[in-house]
Amino acid sequence: MTVVRNIVVLTGAGISAESGVPTFRGPDGLWEGHRIEDVATPQAYRRDPVLVQRFYDARRAALAHVEPNPAHLALARLDREWCGGLLIVTQNVDDLHERAGAVRLIHMHGELKSALCGRCGAMQPWGVELTGAAPCGCGGTLRPDIVWFGEMPYHMDRIDAAIAACDLFVSIGTSGAVYPAAGFVDAARHAGARTLELNLDPSAGTALFDEARFGAAGRLVPEWVDEVLTG
Repeated sequence: MTVVRNIVVLTGAGISAESGVPTFRGPDGLWEGHRIEDVATPQAYRRDPVLVQRFYDARRAALAHVEPNPAHLALARLDREWCGGLLIVTQNVDDLHERAGAVRLIHMHGELKSALCGRCGAMQPWGVELTGAAPCGCGGTLRPDIVWFGEMPYHMDRIDAAIAACDLFVSIGTSGAVYPAAGFVDAARHAGARTLELNLDPSAGTALFDEARFGAAGRLVPEWVDEVLTG
């Protein structure tokens, strides 16, 4: 059996859904009559910045009404107690991993509680509405610090290096359909890592994993963390 020293964990919407993080998607896939794609692209922001700011203001405000669940808490425990290498890569833009206590963490798609200057690229913590916010010190307009469709995810060099060096890659609550994250399992397999999926249902990439376990993240993740820390 391969000795596990370095672990990479990828988390997606499924881990935060159990905390009640709203997706703003109704049964028809719309938000206030707009397709999600129409409020999550650079083109949408140029076309109607007020609409896009309102969408993310609503998502940011909703964070006050949710809490980390047992899956977030279990990964924070892994972060505290695992003596080897660990990197938690989340596709989520909420702050539930941080609030649970995770430190070895990367937000590859940005963060709701951060603002980005469209002119100079400076980032700053942000916890209130961005609509009508004062400009950046350089005079540029602040926008949500979110990686929109068509933009490059953050920290890809660091993520790629961690995956290349990992012995175990674990995907939690992801669809397996959104790239580049959907390609991480292939990269981990190429690096010789064992791969594990923890998901409510099979994902688009389930067949690529060495092992898959299905059920609620709030149950599966604490069970897996117990195995890792006591094994």
